[in-house]
Amino acid sequence: MKYKESELIINEDGSIFHLHVKPEQLADKVILVGDPGRVSLVASHFECQECDIESREFHTITGTFQGKRITVISTGIGCDNIDIVLNEIDALANIDFRTRDDHPLQRQLEIVRIGTCGGLQPDTPEGTFICSETSIGFDGLLNFYQGRNAICDLPLERALIAHLGWTGNTCIAHPYAVDADRELVERIAGEDMVRGITVACGGFFGPQGRELRLPLADPHQNEKIENFEYHGRRITNFEMESSALAGLARLMGHRATTVCMVIANRRAGRANTGYKGKIDDLIQLVLQRI
Repeated sequence: MKYKESELIINEDGSIFHLHVKPEQLADKVILVGDPGRVSLVASHFECQECDIESREFHTITGTFQGKRITVISTGIGCDNIDIVLNEIDALANIDFRTRDDHPLQRQLEIVRIGTCGGLQPDTPEGTFICSETSIGFDGLLNFYQGRNAICDLPLERALIAHLGWTGNTCIAHPYAVDADRELVERIAGEDMVRGITVACGGFFGPQGRELRLPLADPHQNEKIENFEYHGRRITNFEMESSALAGLARLMGHRATTVCMVIANRRAGRANTGYKGKIDDLIQLVLQRI
């Protein structure tokens, strides 16, 4: 299939449109972070660096850690940015930029997102590391892609919709539930991370039940989410990217998961803004295990 210029936008220097990364600059192992400044923190552990590219909120460094070639990319905040980054790194890996055709041999990327989140259970206090076994997207992004039902846990979606009282609510984007890559979860989570169900929200305030000057459509939404149980599993945390990563990676044939450090426990009403030192501990764990 030959991709049109309007669909696959290639810059004059041969790099992909938003990231400004060239195909040869992308490693098979990819770490995603939200904060552009955190890219340099991850890359500070590399023995050597091949490239350092900045474009908008997207900062990319490819280098080597203990013999492993790794690319770290900042995505900014939200599932919409994950849509850009996943589609562009998949194009870098699997489309020939000279012919605009698919490569005959497709590369499978291994992608781990490192982020922060809000804990929703008593056993997820500030400082907890959570690996998202399953992600539920409240953002609606995956609903725009063919094949979403084949990769999603439809019974889980129906159970959550009924529990939240969203049946027949046409104002709410249909949530989608996607499992992360099982082997990657086992390897990255190890024995020292909580494994759970993560909800990815389409915003930081109202969608996550935060109320400042605007009243919430459902003031009891967080309480319902905290109390939801499915086959003995509970929703462990809120963040804003894991569902799009899990869903798009599955559709594209890549392997992905998300790990986050809890910086606020919503149930207890506590937050730790001085978390930046400990996030490096999580970074080093992922670098060792990816």
